[in-house]
Amino acid sequence: MPIPTAIVVGVGAERGLGAALCRRFAQGGYHVLAAGRTLARLDQVVATIRAAGGSAEAVPTDATREADVQRLFDRGMAPGEGRAPADLVVSNAGNNRRLDFREVSVETFEDFWRVGCFSGFLVGREAARRLVPLGRGTVLFTGASASLRGKPGFAHFAAAKAGLRAISQSMARDYGPQGLHVAHVVIDGGIDGERLRSRAPQMVAERGEDGLLGIEAIAEAYWHIHCQPRSAWTQELDLRPYREAF
Repeated sequence: MPIPTAIVVGVGAERGLGAALCRRFAQGGYHVLAAGRTLARLDQVVATIRAAGGSAEAVPTDATREADVQRLFDRGMAPGEGRAPADLVVSNAGNNRRLDFREVSVETFEDFWRVGCFSGFLVGREAARRLVPLGRGTVLFTGASASLRGKPGFAHFAAAKAGLRAISQSMARDYGPQGLHVAHVVIDGGIDGERLRSRAPQMVAERGEDGLLGIEAIAEAYWHIHCQPRSAWTQELDLRPYREAF
């Protein structure tokens, strides 16, 4: 039997959510297309999966470029080599930085929107084009606290993430009745990954054990959503450390 295929967009450091999703899906029996901008990082993620007996390949992709996303889905939907067409897609691209609203340039605002929202539109649209005719599949979007509220210093980020959330809601209402499970995951807290550990080590130390979201635990939640029976689908799930105020 051909093995199923998963597409994970927004794969970076091995100690990051995108890589953790790739590992979890491979563990679940999927051939994983790891898509991101940096080939060296993708190769490391793929090597780790293969060393554990899983199946994966690196697909360098700029998720803000339509041609790149279309090429990725062409690869993911192509049968052969013992693989079935993709039925699991994750849009995980994102960036974040606190900025004084008065100092946000047009270029910076647009860059955050392109990475945080426009890339999700491209991935979601291609997933709908390819999966809806098949009447099956799961599309998952990575959100954030900013998907729900704009905090001081994060207007540029919140605008992008709120837009991504709206895309997921519209897709779910459009295509859920046609068999496509679309869900949005609100990551409400800091992620215990390379980005935060390298940029804010003091905060990591202050949060202490279980003060940040574990990447493997988040990946498990995504896998659970994908495995849900269609009689009880989740459209939005929020995740946070048990100590996180909300």
